[in-house]
Amino acid sequence: MIGTIFNVVMIIIGSTIGSLFKKGIKKEYHDVLMTAMGLVALAIGVNAIVQYMPESKFPVLFILSLALGGVIGQMLNLEDKFNNAVSKFSKGDLAQGLSTAILLYCIGTLSILGPVEAAVNQNYTYLITNGILDGITSIVLASTFGFGIVLSAVAVFLWQGSIYLFALFMENAINVDILNEVNIIGGILILMAGLGILNIKAFKTMNYLPALAVVPVMYVIFNFFS
Repeated sequence: MIGTIFNVVMIIIGSTIGSLFKKGIKKEYHDVLMTAMGLVALAIGVNAIVQYMPESKFPVLFILSLALGGVIGQMLNLEDKFNNAVSKFSKGDLAQGLSTAILLYCIGTLSILGPVEAAVNQNYTYLITNGILDGITSIVLASTFGFGIVLSAVAVFLWQGSIYLFALFMENAINVDILNEVNIIGGILILMAGLGILNIKAFKTMNYLPALAVVPVMYVIFNFFS
């Protein structure tokens, strides 16, 4: 858990530094930072899709997982519940920034494979690298959305901690193909977040999060009948 703790600390430090900058940022610079974060999210999302799509054993799997996950998320009304919960503590567009931060920090190669490497091979390189990147990203996000971005550190700790514990106890059960499918879905979600930040198209991104849990189930089903 050393790598995960480092990652969390970097997010806290970055959010603190970024929130100090926010007080003196003019609107035109705020708009520039918003655009920059939107473009970064687009780039990361597209990169994940392009990188992992060719590795998919079942190209249609991500489509069904995203559709089914979206329906589940809509039934649970995750987006509105998330926004309402955040609005109790902060005004403005923190909910959008926080959801984007959670996606950027949690859904990616380093954040998923990092805990696995740490648990199986005691290799913390991925998590240390991820922590540095997240720290820098936190500065930009917090300078745009405020100190509330620090709440994403809790999500990172729970996410990476869960993966670490799973990898620790289920070392032989880890399936790279499932991780590939998860990264495809993650790339799509990050892409959706980027489009929202750029005001190109507003998505209820949080409603699609259940797709990440649907992927392993669909993979098992597809693999069984293949």
